[in-house]
Amino acid sequence: MRVSRGSRVATLAACVTLLLSAAACGTEQPEEAGDESQQVRLYGNDGNMLNTFPNELKDRADLVNGMKGTTPMTPLPEDFKTRLRAVNPDLRDFLYAAEAYDAVMISALATQLAGTTDPAAIAKQVIGVTNEGQRCDDAVNCLKLARAGQDIEYRGVSLTRAGFTDAGEPATASYATVHFDDEKLNDAKTEFVGAGDDSQASTTAPPKGRKPRGDTGAPLTLGGLLPRTGPASGAYPPQATGAALAVREINAAGGVLDEPVVWIDGDDGTNPDVARATLAAHVKKNVQVIIGAGTSGVSKAILPDVVAAGLVMFSPANTDASLTTIEDKGLYFRTAPPDSLQGQALADVIMRDGPRKVALIARKDSYGEGLQGYVRTELERAGLGGDKVKLLTYDPPADSDAPPVDFTAGAREIKEFGADAVLLIGYAESAAVILALHEAGVRIQQ
Repeated sequence: MRVSRGSRVATLAACVTLLLSAAACGTEQPEEAGDESQQVRLYGNDGNMLNTFPNELKDRADLVNGMKGTTPMTPLPEDFKTRLRAVNPDLRDFLYAAEAYDAVMISALATQLAGTTDPAAIAKQVIGVTNEGQRCDDAVNCLKLARAGQDIEYRGVSLTRAGFTDAGEPATASYATVHFDDEKLNDAKTEFVGAGDDSQASTTAPPKGRKPRGDTGAPLTLGGLLPRTGPASGAYPPQATGAALAVREINAAGGVLDEPVVWIDGDDGTNPDVARATLAAHVKKNVQVIIGAGTSGVSKAILPDVVAAGLVMFSPANTDASLTTIEDKGLYFRTAPPDSLQGQALADVIMRDGPRKVALIARKDSYGEGLQGYVRTELERAGLGGDKVKLLTYDPPADSDAPPVDFTAGAREIKEFGADAVLLIGYAESAAVILALHEAGVRIQQ
C-alpha cells in the first residue's frame, strides 16, 4: 500500500509527541544494559590480531569475524615478503618480521663499526647506526660503509622515517588497522597511520667507527629469545623468519668482522622462568647479543639478568612504555615502538565507530595494564567520561598447560555495564574472553 507524504509527516509528528511509542513507530531505541539483544564490537591488539588467533576458538572461530585492531606495522614491500617466504614458505603472518629483521641488521652494523664483538662496544654504536650518517638500506651497502669506518644512517623495513631516540627505540612508528573476515585477516581492508615525532631522534654522535684489529672476538653470535611456546607463540614464526632472513643476507654480504654471523635459536616461552633458562644457555655459548624477548613482561623480568651478564638485549616486539626508562646500563634496545603511541591509534579506531560504553580488558601484567591505561587516557581525551569506560583484567596462564582463563564473572560485568565496544589486550589466551562473552549472552557484532 502506498502512503501519502502527508500521512508520513503526520505519523512522524505523532512519534515525536508520543516518545514512549517510539518503538512502535519504527525508531530503534538504545539497548539497555543486560538486554538479551545487546551487541558489542570487538577490538584487538598486536598480540591477538594474527591469522593464527581464530584457531584458539576452535569450532567458534567465526566469533572473530568483524573484529578489528591495531598492530605496529609499516607497509611491507612485496619483495620483502617474497624474501621472507623463501626462508619460510608456510609463513602466514608478518607481525614484527620487519622489526626482527632490522634488530639483527642494526646489531650487525653496530658490531662492524665497533670493530669488536664486545657487547659494551656494540651498545655504544646502536643508536648512532640509525641517525645522521651516510644513508643505506641493505646489507651489502651498509656493511661496505661500516667496514670502511663510515658513519651510517640505516633505514630498513620497519625503520623508515626517523632513527632511534636516546632511549634506544624508534622516534616514529607506523600502525596498521587490521580486520578479521571469514576467520582470517582481510589484507584488502588494512589501513596505515603514522605516529611519533621525527624531532625526538637522537643527535648524539656515536664513537668513531674503527677497523678491526687484533682479536675482535668474532664471530658475532646472536641468541634468539623469541616466543616459540606459550601464549605469544603465534607471533614466533614471523619474528624468527625475519631474524633468519637478516642473518642469511648479512652472511651473503660477507658477514661481520670477516666471519659469518652465528644464530643460536632460543625460546622465551612467554614465561620468565623459561627465558632465564634459555639466557643461561646462551651465556655458556658466548652469545653477545640477545634478540628478544618476544613479550614486554618477559623482557622486564629478565633484563636485570641480561645486564648482569653484560649482554646487549635487542627486542623486535616489546611495546611496554615503561621499558623506555628502565635501568639497563645502556644495553637494552627495541625496534618496536612504545605503547604510548599505540594507545592513540587504538583509541582512534574505537572512537570512529561511535561507541557509547567501552570495556577495556587486559592481561594482568606490565604490558596489558600499561596499554590499557594509555587507551583509557586517549578515550577520555576524546570525550568518553570515566563512567563510560570500564577496566577489567585477568591473570594470564603461567604456561601452555595451564587451564584456560576463566572470564565468566568479567563477562557478566560487561553485560550488566552495557558495553557496546570491547577491547581485548592479550595474546592467544584472550580467546577465552571472547568465548565467555558469547556464553554470557553478549552478542558479538559480525
